[in-house]
Amino acid sequence: MTVPAPTPHIGWQPTAAHARALVGGMLLAVVGVLARRPDLVVLAAPLLSAAVWAAWRRPTSAPEVRQSIGHVVLREGQATRWHVTVDDREGLVDEVALMMKPTHWSELEPESGEAVISLRDDDVAALDIGVRSTRWGRRRTGPALVVASSAWAAFRFVSRDEADARAVITLPAPSAFDAAAPPVRSPGLVGVNRSPRQGDGTEFAGIRPFQPGDRLRRIHWRQSLRAGALHVSASWADHDRHVVLLLDALDDIGESGGVDGQASSLDICVRAASAIAEHHIGAGDRVAMVLIGARGVQRMPPATGRRHLRRMLDVMAGIEPATSLIDDGRMLRGLGNGALVVMLSPLISPFALQRAVRIASHGFTIVVVDCLPEDVSQEDPDDPFVGLAWRIELLHRERAIRRVREAGIAVVPWRGPGSLDAVLRDLHRQRGVRVGR
Repeated sequence: MTVPAPTPHIGWQPTAAHARALVGGMLLAVVGVLARRPDLVVLAAPLLSAAVWAAWRRPTSAPEVRQSIGHVVLREGQATRWHVTVDDREGLVDEVALMMKPTHWSELEPESGEAVISLRDDDVAALDIGVRSTRWGRRRTGPALVVASSAWAAFRFVSRDEADARAVITLPAPSAFDAAAPPVRSPGLVGVNRSPRQGDGTEFAGIRPFQPGDRLRRIHWRQSLRAGALHVSASWADHDRHVVLLLDALDDIGESGGVDGQASSLDICVRAASAIAEHHIGAGDRVAMVLIGARGVQRMPPATGRRHLRRMLDVMAGIEPATSLIDDGRMLRGLGNGALVVMLSPLISPFALQRAVRIASHGFTIVVVDCLPEDVSQEDPDDPFVGLAWRIELLHRERAIRRVREAGIAVVPWRGPGSLDAVLRDLHRQRGVRVGR
């Protein structure tokens, strides 16, 4: 099998400057000779010399261009680097330029997205462009336009391979959430939260006489020797919580300015949900998620651990509002009556509040988090009736929220740290769970 010879001049094209220098120098030389004008010949000499020298130094093979990105998973506001490496094996490339256009919800450093490097002393060029993601989501980044030029900028090689593009996942930046309130009681026996009853746990509860079934490692030898009978150390049982995040993605109200600007209703929902999920999973609780009105994945079963948190954040990053309601109305399986359901919604669609009432009627503890932006009813200078329409809509919304509160469902606005503390503390007292440790 014979290997075909490489085709010369792959990708290299003459530039307009080289053509003008060559044609202009030849015209000046011809006119100078015919008109017996030595001054024109002198002017033509450097043009022809540069054009001939550049043509003689023309590269015969295309340089190797490699493009990559530093990180494909970012948080909102984080930045990475887009790397471009140009390998000139012939050593005939003079300069390499990189040009990259910013995509939606991204910023470049430098802002122009351009970088230039000289290869006169090296055969390998390495250029970097900073890419900062300003909003959660899945977006396509790159490729960059790479332009290499030969001596005197006579020939140009352009490379832009769409296969070099990368899919970048931007995870939502969690809002501040400390959850200083005590947990809601749940019937499990596994977790880091103290149960109201004694059992096999880690927190010391007292010393009591030995009973059949007690583990030998819990024998308190000092008290046993003192009392003349076996005594064991009792402990409070540990339990976990089931937390269900119910995200209303049917509407995205307001304009999003990214992580540095104002937030839309979907921005508030996603960032608050990520904060709540990260807090509870970090505490060892099992967290599930149900999406209303979003394309793709509709529900995630309860689980815990960093991998589960990462999967939840990936699903949140891919949320896209649907044009129609997508929800079968079913809750996840495996949830007991002690599960805590946190609904995050702008509460514009009446279906969200109806769903909250139906969940409460099934015996679940539910807290509704209001994610409507505060400035949604601002006047529009282009349409004076927009503000009036929003004020009327908000009146209907307040009436519906009042009815839901009368049904015993807590509705609280999301304001960052401490947003859920008061309502969780009230639920904690209603269930009669002991607080002190």
